[in-house]
Amino acid sequence: MVHPNPRTAVRPTVQDEVAAAGSELIGGPAGRRAISVGGWWTPVRVIALVMIGMFALGMVQKAPCYNSGWFRGPTDQYTHACYSDIPHLYHGRGFADGLTPYFDRIPAELSGGMEYLEYPVLTGLFMEVAAWLTPGGTSDPSPAQLYWVVNAGLLMICAVVIAVCVTRMHRARPWDGLLVALAPALTLTATINWDLLAGALTCAALLMWSRGRPVATGLLLGLATAAKLYPVLLLGPLLLLCWRAGRWREFAATTAAAAGAWLAVNLPVLLAARDGWAKFYTFSEERPVDFGSFWLIISQRADTPIDDVNLYATTLMVIGCAAIAVLALTAPRRPRLAQLVFLVVALFVVTNKVYSPQYVLWLIPLAVLARPRWRDFLIWQGCEVLYYLGIWMYLAYLNGEDQQGLSPGGYQLAILLHLLGTLYLCGMVVRDVLRPEYDPIRRDSPVDDPGGGVLDGAPDVFTLRRTHEQKAAPTAFVDWGVSERTLPAPAASPRPPSPPDDVSRET
Repeated sequence: MVHPNPRTAVRPTVQDEVAAAGSELIGGPAGRRAISVGGWWTPVRVIALVMIGMFALGMVQKAPCYNSGWFRGPTDQYTHACYSDIPHLYHGRGFADGLTPYFDRIPAELSGGMEYLEYPVLTGLFMEVAAWLTPGGTSDPSPAQLYWVVNAGLLMICAVVIAVCVTRMHRARPWDGLLVALAPALTLTATINWDLLAGALTCAALLMWSRGRPVATGLLLGLATAAKLYPVLLLGPLLLLCWRAGRWREFAATTAAAAGAWLAVNLPVLLAARDGWAKFYTFSEERPVDFGSFWLIISQRADTPIDDVNLYATTLMVIGCAAIAVLALTAPRRPRLAQLVFLVVALFVVTNKVYSPQYVLWLIPLAVLARPRWRDFLIWQGCEVLYYLGIWMYLAYLNGEDQQGLSPGGYQLAILLHLLGTLYLCGMVVRDVLRPEYDPIRRDSPVDDPGGGVLDGAPDVFTLRRTHEQKAAPTAFVDWGVSERTLPAPAASPRPPSPPDDVSRET
């Protein structure tokens, strides 16, 4: 199907000054005679190859740990910044012993007190499949090392899927996917854990929505939620935007398909192994304040644990979501889906009681879709890289005998850098929503929301603000919450008093 607003493909080296400066390494910005499409070297293929190359570079960065750091010495894996959960959990969660996740209880001497696997069902299946593909025995390299290699190969596929989905999301901006492929934080964190699985399913869901396929979107979103909890947050922005555009049928189809896919994965395990299935949820609830959160700074500064942190974090999340809802329904132009999705997931990351370094993988593709500007993206990525180095140096300080590493005060500064970088990018996205002329996607373009699917170009049927036409006509009747195309004819009698405009702020 031809897009209703076709546009020549955007070349970032022409329209982005930072991309233009960086292109000097490969010959400079594209000239007017440059071929943007055609032949074998399409943007999708180029970006997929760049993603593979950067992923491989990240695997090389883990080489010191692969050779010895994971298994010898208490701090080598931290001082070399090459830690990964994957080889440790091969033995620690019973995969090396052939235990079935969720069904078999893990011996205490292996897990350190974790009775069952503490991951969602689809991630547990991914881990189990990788264990089936891992050769056993006592060969060199060890099975734990081979398990990491097998997982890295599978996660590389997920990373390529993410980059390709972002590349294909905006038809006129295929090169935005290069931001994902070149993201330094993705290179460093890709093989720490299994978060790329949920990220690939989430990006595929967003791609299906951009193509106007709500059922496929829901199915993929349900599978993503079965792999990690955060993708369910995407239903909130969809609800707000479908409410504003009156697209209830599509939202209902997406939600129903997501619930069905999630139940199809979880229900068999829930019925057959309830305790094992519930471990992820009980562990998430009972987990104390941990690394990376501003709650840790408060706890360390006060020198006391924070009671009821779940209540405080949930309260902040609810308040933030309410602010995002007001922003979505009062913005002068309906926000793009990617903008609201990024804001709500970033809010979850910032208010959460723990921030593992691989959580940045949740935000990277969403940030690119929300604000594809190289300067802002690289500022944020710089903060994330500094945090990545900071947490490992802090763990070296905690685990080393001579306390060589980053002190608690230095680690708190690293946390603040991560928080400030994320909030800075959120601020840029909020500005784009309130002033669409700053949005790189909408600026000087007739495109409304290339990732919006059925929302792209749809008229508003509900808002919490007055239209410009209504403000310009003082004698017109103002019906709050209803768009201008559903307003009744102006009455001859004086109009009733109007309430003041709502004011929102997203943090």
